[in-house]
Amino acid sequence: MTGPSGPLRSTALVDALGADLRSAGYTTDGVADLLGADAGAAFSRGLWWSALRATDRAPADRQRLAVLVRLFLLGAGESPERVALAMPTAGIDALTAEGVVEATGDGALRAALDIRPHGDGTRDFLVVSDQDAGLRPGPVRHDHVLGIGGASVSLAHAVVRAPVGRALDLGTGCGIQALHLDVHCDDVVATDTNPRALALAAATARLNGMSWDLRCGSLFEPVAGERFDLIVSNPPFVVGTGALDYLYRDSGMVGDSLSEKLIQHVGDHLEPGGTAQIMANWMVREGHDWRDRVGGWLAGTGLHAWVVQREFADPVSYVSLWTSDAGELPEEAARRGGQWLDWFAEEGIAGVGMGMITVRAPRHGENRPPDQVLEEITGADEGLTGPEVEAFLARREYLHRTSDARLLAARLSTAPVFLEEQSLPGPEGWQTVGAAVRRPGGPGAVLGVDEVSRALLAGCRGEVPLGTLIELLAAFHGVDADALAAAALPVVREAIGRGILYEAD
Repeated sequence: MTGPSGPLRSTALVDALGADLRSAGYTTDGVADLLGADAGAAFSRGLWWSALRATDRAPADRQRLAVLVRLFLLGAGESPERVALAMPTAGIDALTAEGVVEATGDGALRAALDIRPHGDGTRDFLVVSDQDAGLRPGPVRHDHVLGIGGASVSLAHAVVRAPVGRALDLGTGCGIQALHLDVHCDDVVATDTNPRALALAAATARLNGMSWDLRCGSLFEPVAGERFDLIVSNPPFVVGTGALDYLYRDSGMVGDSLSEKLIQHVGDHLEPGGTAQIMANWMVREGHDWRDRVGGWLAGTGLHAWVVQREFADPVSYVSLWTSDAGELPEEAARRGGQWLDWFAEEGIAGVGMGMITVRAPRHGENRPPDQVLEEITGADEGLTGPEVEAFLARREYLHRTSDARLLAARLSTAPVFLEEQSLPGPEGWQTVGAAVRRPGGPGAVLGVDEVSRALLAGCRGEVPLGTLIELLAAFHGVDADALAAAALPVVREAIGRGILYEAD
């Protein structure tokens, strides 16, 4: 992109603004310390009044920080004198001219943008977006640029962070994914159909001392013929009628066509061994399994895949979620929501699945059929993380290249797990009716076990080959060792796939 068109066009102003924000201590730790634990926790839950109260009580040496928090995080109005005090380098005239602040009817100034600190645990960033509907009256603008939200945070947590050469952030929005990619990727290309989004992403990049190749266009059009080591995308995946009401959520494509096209064509832009991680929504029609729909997208791509459905929303819940985000008047939201629900009913859609699709292209010389796992993982403590995604893919590759004979010769260890039993009272006391082992913190890392398999897992300590353990168990239970091995190997493979068993070094 040759130059941003929209707010914050002046790189000199962006530099001055960044200097003012940082000199005032406008960081994640600085804001948290100003608000205090209780008000900060309430603010994270969307309760803003206690945070406003905390800024009212800021000491004299933190007045600049308090003004910045009130402006950019809380949507409050401030006098021109206090704004000038908070941002002396940037200056009110330039801030107004570049769309950072605007005048209110009572002579005060308020922020026209959301600028907030964001940390990844090791570094502190600044992210520029539009203010959401909760801070401004009326519906958001058609080209509204969404800030840091649940989906973008979930994707950022799940991305594999191995250092790579080229990365693509498709549908960058305010640039939150590109921001994280810049830390471990040599070159970052970021695309969007919304020029305003690209302008704010450019400001986000410059505020953080980064430079991205920003391009305008839909889907893979801006990168035709190019390949990447890593592709991430939090696109406008909302399932709907094809209306283009708000660019941050609507693609203009009917149903879940956008997600389908992304999955079907992403392999054309991955280097051998490259990975793509895409947030997506998919339609689930009455009487159909969601796996059949998403599995159909993957068919013929030749890609390995791990598809995780994190949530399922019925039509009313789904439509309510997206109409409330736009800040429309109740009557307008009711009209638009009713039309949306009518379309769901006409299409026979029972609900919408929401989750993440991770795919990996085969490596050079790789000769194995596509390994595609589609599953539902909905636990609140089972969110995907980059290390877990990378480990899952590595385990699937290990299982492919390891024959049963090789597995029987391997010394396996059991990861730290909990044994969970379900029991019912009976005539002789509690009677176990089911049992499972669970690896804490591992998404989907649970395995049902019976008496033999739980004994086998307990015996896997990396000391003796698996085949020897099976022979000992067979002798103890008085069964044929070969028959027990045939029954145990699928369980062992499943346990390895879930990270419950692993080969000892």
